[in-house]
Amino acid sequence: MAAGQRIVIENCSIATVDAHDTEYADGYVVIAGNRIESLGAGRAPEGLEDVVRRIDATGHLVTPGLVNTHHHYYQWITRGLATDHNLFNWLVALYPTWARIDEPMVYAAAQGSLAMMARGGVTTAMDHHYVYPKDSGDLSGAIIRAARETGVRFTLARGSMDRSEKDGGLPPDFAVETLEGALAATEATVAEHHDASFDAMTQVAVAPCSPFSVSTELLRQGAELARRLGVRLHTHGSETVEEEQFCKELFGTGPTDYFESTGWLGEDVWMAHCVHMNDSDIAAFARTGTGVAHCPSSNARLAAGIARVPDMLAAGVPVGLGVDGTASNESGELHTELRNALLINRLGAHREAALNARQALRLGTYGGAQVLGRAEQIGSLEPGKLADLVLWKLDTLAHASIADPVTALVLGAAAPVTASFVNGRQIVEDNRLLRVDEDAIARATRAEARRLAEIAGR
Repeated sequence: MAAGQRIVIENCSIATVDAHDTEYADGYVVIAGNRIESLGAGRAPEGLEDVVRRIDATGHLVTPGLVNTHHHYYQWITRGLATDHNLFNWLVALYPTWARIDEPMVYAAAQGSLAMMARGGVTTAMDHHYVYPKDSGDLSGAIIRAARETGVRFTLARGSMDRSEKDGGLPPDFAVETLEGALAATEATVAEHHDASFDAMTQVAVAPCSPFSVSTELLRQGAELARRLGVRLHTHGSETVEEEQFCKELFGTGPTDYFESTGWLGEDVWMAHCVHMNDSDIAAFARTGTGVAHCPSSNARLAAGIARVPDMLAAGVPVGLGVDGTASNESGELHTELRNALLINRLGAHREAALNARQALRLGTYGGAQVLGRAEQIGSLEPGKLADLVLWKLDTLAHASIADPVTALVLGAAAPVTASFVNGRQIVEDNRLLRVDEDAIARATRAEARRLAEIAGR
């Protein structure tokens, strides 16, 4: 939408997810250009100029767009495999297949992953891509192109691995990069694609894969590179009991202490999973401002355990939600993680007091924005912030008897997305993507999944 033009959304419930959790039972939102200009109770102000569209949102809840903080798009074309494995066995089973991906496969997989998330209310997405086989093409460029075409705001966490089987790691020897090659390629990706502006649509983070697939030197030099370039850092941490044992055997310390020794705690860092964290670990994350991407469905699928999210939040740790790769969360949708985060955490020590519906919504919106370092721009509905928002339809049979709209969204059936806006531009209408062809994407991902299976000899 052109600067100065306005869209007015009226007659809706609104959950702003601002610092005071302000909500309006019947309110309006005015979008001007790519920003939220105003919002409040009742009707929109009279006399607004250059209004190009008015939306009657009766029966809808308007929220900030969902923010996904951890994913692996390439896994879209290996869904439904190794369904009864724990993390390490699952990785060993799938790495030989993943090591044979190429640019067309990664592009199609990114299209499928992004389409599924965007249809379900995600307006800011990320991808932690760390498998770069030799001569496989421009994988980072393919992922970024798919995100641009879908219309979502995007962070590429440019991953890497240099610890293969011969060095005591899990990936096959032919699936990893050299230390020097990984660092050089990561720096080149930042130089080509990272945008540091307020309304940036594409950003890049430095993201060695995990303690058991990268060398200590790659972690250390990766952190130094990120801080020299002024970008964020991302990796997997404390996902399983086996990972903790691996770190103690190899490094003589637990994951959190190991990360701190390599420069991997800080306000510019976020880690995926963080399931097996003791009180000292949580205190270290809180002290340093290190963020967490909580992935409840994947953690359950791989039997990793229940992350101590209530304790993290109480300590002041920034926490967002992640889909994780679709080979460990086949649905590939973030809005289901709102519900799963609440339910799974209630199975933990805090039981019914673990999380409530509004805390779950905050994890999926403002919490995610914090974790990605973008809380000043997105994650809540406030004047001056970017116009990334979703209209959830809550007046159908599925939610008819739930009076509270936030409870309906989080605990009810998956709510249809009537409209989704990113940077003031609509990308979803009536649960269908506007900028890409969903049916063509489905055909492409099926074809690439078959091609990969044939190459890998499955």
